[in-house]
Amino acid sequence: MSQSKRLLAELNPAQRQAVETLAGPLLVLAGAGTGKTRVVTYRMANLILHGTPPQRMLAVTFTRKAAGEMLARLKRLIRLRGNRCPTVGTFHSLCLEILRRHAPRLGFPRGFAIYDRGDQLGVIRSVLRELATGGVGFRPADLAALFSTWKAQGLWPHQAAAKALDDRTHVAAMIYRRYQNTLRLAGAMDFDDLLLMTERLFEEHPQVLEEEAARFDHVLVDEYQDTNPPQYRIIRRLAAPHGNFCAVGDDDQSIYSWRGAEVEHILRFRRDWPQARIVRLEENYRSTQPILDMANRVIAFNLARHPKKLRSARGPGPKPRIVAYEDEEEEARGTVAQIQAAVRSRQARPGDHAVLFRTNDQLRPFEAELRRVGLDYTVVGSTSFFDRKEVRDLLAYLKLVQRPEDDVALLRVINTPGRGIGQQTVESLLACSVRQSRPVWRVLNDPQWLGGLSPRVQQAVKEFAALVEQLRHQARSGCEMHPLLEQLIRQTDYPREIQRISKTQDEARQRQQAVEGLLETAAAFDREHTAGGLREFLDQVAVADRAFATAENERFDADKVVLITLHGAKGLEFPRVFFVGLEEGLLPHRHSLAEGDRAIDEERRLCYVGITRAQDVLVLSYCRHRTRRGRRRPSTPSRFLYEAAGQADMARQVAQLAGQVAAREQTSR
Repeated sequence: MSQSKRLLAELNPAQRQAVETLAGPLLVLAGAGTGKTRVVTYRMANLILHGTPPQRMLAVTFTRKAAGEMLARLKRLIRLRGNRCPTVGTFHSLCLEILRRHAPRLGFPRGFAIYDRGDQLGVIRSVLRELATGGVGFRPADLAALFSTWKAQGLWPHQAAAKALDDRTHVAAMIYRRYQNTLRLAGAMDFDDLLLMTERLFEEHPQVLEEEAARFDHVLVDEYQDTNPPQYRIIRRLAAPHGNFCAVGDDDQSIYSWRGAEVEHILRFRRDWPQARIVRLEENYRSTQPILDMANRVIAFNLARHPKKLRSARGPGPKPRIVAYEDEEEEARGTVAQIQAAVRSRQARPGDHAVLFRTNDQLRPFEAELRRVGLDYTVVGSTSFFDRKEVRDLLAYLKLVQRPEDDVALLRVINTPGRGIGQQTVESLLACSVRQSRPVWRVLNDPQWLGGLSPRVQQAVKEFAALVEQLRHQARSGCEMHPLLEQLIRQTDYPREIQRISKTQDEARQRQQAVEGLLETAAAFDREHTAGGLREFLDQVAVADRAFATAENERFDADKVVLITLHGAKGLEFPRVFFVGLEEGLLPHRHSLAEGDRAIDEERRLCYVGITRAQDVLVLSYCRHRTRRGRRRPSTPSRFLYEAAGQADMARQVAQLAGQVAAREQTSR
C-alpha cells in the first residue's frame, strides 16, 4: 500500500474527500470537534506525496502555536528533507516577512521597528501632549483600541475621517493621522500596520504582488471565518494566480467581529470562487450526542449559515442539565458544590472542570467560593506574558541594542533600573532632540548636551551609553540570544529592579519567573534558528500570539479548576463544563440587543461554542436575580436556553420583550 493510501485509510469519508481534492478552490467546513487539524495536515502531506514541492506551499493560521503544531504534525506524517518545508505561519508573520523584503518601497527602513502596545501608548501620549487641548478627553488606551479597530477594517486616517459621524470621532481621526506620521518618522510600524502596510504594498506595487504570489502553488488558510478585511484581501491576491486555495473554517464559530473578523468571508466563498468544491465535516469526535443535539438546536436559529449538523462518533451520554439559581452567589455555591462532589468521589479531577462565562464581571463569586472550599483554580486570559513590565523592560533593551534610534525603547530603559538619570535630565534630552530633529540616542552622545549636566549625571549617561554599545558589539559578533539576554540581565542588575518594584516576595517570585520565561523563549529560539540573530528574535516576539491569542493549545494543571471566558475557550475541550450566566443582557449581551439580528447571531454562535466545549457533562445555569451597579434586579433566562430546550415560542417571546426594553433604553439616551 502506498503512503498516500495509508494516510487516506485513517480518515472518515468526508475527511478523505477534502484530503483527496488536490487542485482548485476548496472550502472545508469543519464543525466543532470534527478533526480539522488532521484534515489540514493530511491534505498538505497528500499534496507533497503527489509531487507538490513543500516549499511551494503556504499555510496561514491565526496563532504561532497552531502554526507550529501544524508543521510538527506534518513532519510526523512524512519525511521532509532539510529545509524543504512549507511556509507555515500566522498572517502577521507572513506580512512581516514580505515587508522585510520590500519596506523601502513604502518609505520605511528594511529594519523597521515593530511597536508593541506599550510603545503605542507612549506614542499616543506624546501626540496628545503636542495637540494640547485638541486631545483633551481621550484616554490613550481607548485611542489605541480605536486605531486597531480602524486598521482591522482596512481604514487609513483619511478614510476614518471621512467616515466620522461626530466631532469627537473626527478629532480621533486627526490624532490617528498624527500617530501614523510619528511612527513613519521613527521608522516603525505597530502590530496592525503589518497587515495594513502589506495591503498598501500590493496595491501600489503590483510587481511586488506578482513576485510574492509566484512563490507558491498552493495556499491554505485555517480558521477562515476569523479573517478581517485586510487579511481576506491579502490572501485572495496571493492565491488568485493559480486558484489552488483551500479555506478551512466554521461559520458557526465566528465570534470575533469585535476584532474585525467578518463571517461574510466564509459565507460568500462560492461567490468569490465559483468553481469551489465544498466539503462538510460533521462527524464530531469530542462530545456525546445529547450535547451535540443541544448545540444543533441552538445554532439552527441562525439563518445566515452553511447548513451542517454535528453527529457524535462517541454515541450517547447524559443529557445536559439546565439549573436555575436565585442569584450569582447561589450559582457559584451550587456550581462549586457539584465540582467538589465529583472530585471527592474521584469521578473527576479538578482540571476536568471548566466554568465558562460571558464577561469577566461574573468571575468574582466563583473565585471566592473556590477559595472558601479550598479548590485550586486558574483564570485563563489574564495579562499576556509579553505585556508584563519586566518582560517589556528587557525587550526594550534588546530593541535599543538592535536599533539605537528607537526613541520609545530608549526612553523606557534610560533609568530602568534606576541609575541616577532623573526626569529633568530626560526632559532636557527630549527637548534637545525635538529642537534639533535628531534621534534621542545621538543627542545622548553629544558632548555639547552632556556638558550641561552635573558630573554625576554625566557619568550615569555615559555608563548607560557604554552598556548599550557593549551589548551591540556582542550582538553583532553573532552571539546567541540566550547568552546575550543573560548578559543584559546581569549587567543591568535587573534582579535588583525586581526586588525594588515588588510589594511582596510572592510578587517578586512571579516577576522572576517571567524573566526566566523570556530566557527560555530565547533558548528555544537559539535551538530553532541556528543562523538567527537579534532582529529575527525581536520579529518572532513581535508577532507572538498577542492580538489573536486564545487559550487553544494551552496545557492546564490537572489539579486546578479552569475559569475561562467563552471567547477564550474557543478551540478547547473539557470533560465537564459548567456554562453559567445564561440570561438576557449577559448572553446575548446587552450591547448586542440594540445592534440587531447580526449581533444576536454572533452571540448565538458564542453560545454554540460554549456548548461544544463539553465532552461528557454539560450544565447550563441562570440566575433569577443578579446584582447590577449595586442593586439586586430580576433576570430573564436567555432566549438561547429556550432554543436549546426546543421551546421556540418561548424563545421568540423573550427576544421580543428584550427588543422592546432595548428600544426604550435607546430612546431614553
